[in-house]
Amino acid sequence: MSEQQHPQSQTDRVIVNTLLAEEPTDYNLSELARLRIRYRGFPGARDIQNNLDKALQKWQLTEEELFVKTRELHAKAAVYHNVRSNKKDEEDWS
Repeated sequence: MSEQQHPQSQTDRVIVNTLLAEEPTDYNLSELARLRIRYRGFPGARDIQNNLDKALQKWQLTEEELFVKTRELHAKAAVYHNVRSNKKDEEDWS
């Protein structure tokens, strides 16, 4: 089976690099969980998948612990918001 390139890999690479360089804020935890789900079982992008593993290790979390934390975060507040307009109550899913 050949390696596939994920259509979002260029954008995700920037996010992954940020995750590796920063601390585990609520937003960063949510981004890590979102990308773990996106790349789960994807037949390619091994570099991104390996870097996501490194971020988990750096923050001393298992995947399950990450998902528990992010479920709690999303239950309490909107982690994502429309950054361009600074409207914290809106989520931008476009």
